[in-house]
Amino acid sequence: MSTAKPKHWLMKSEPETFSIDDLQRKGQEPWDGVRNYQARNFMRDGMRPGDKVFFYHSNCAVPGIVGLAEVATDAYPDPSQFNPKSDYFDPTSKPEEPRWMLVEVKFVKKLSRTISLDELKTMDALADMALVRKGNRLSVMPVSASEWRTIVALE
Repeated sequence: MSTAKPKHWLMKSEPETFSIDDLQRKGQEPWDGVRNYQARNFMRDGMRPGDKVFFYHSNCAVPGIVGLAEVATDAYPDPSQFNPKSDYFDPTSKPEEPRWMLVEVKFVKKLSRTISLDELKTMDALADMALVRKGNRLSVMPVSASEWRTIVALE
């Protein structure tokens, strides 16, 4: 068993596709469809079961952090890459050499309010956070321990 401290992450989802309410209802779910190499590498090389996750709603009226989740599994090949009927099908990816990975996340808590991106951008303690930097569109990103504590305290 690893004695490493849990890491912290932020994972974005469009609420029309998969929301915090969906995760709460299901309990645990594969985080599939990630098709960015850097985000894939975070899941494949960095995430471990027990890591803490901010669940972030994007592309909606008020984008922001809406809940807490936890990484439930180590990374494994995303089956959607092999399914021609999937929106995430990748004809260049082969089962013997999968290109895309996923982790499963489990529901921890729905926040009492949305901590909006606009609010996060006003906080000096979060000035270096990847989420608030202009042009950052990653769906999976690391969060420092101090950023995690700052945001959790906002609720």
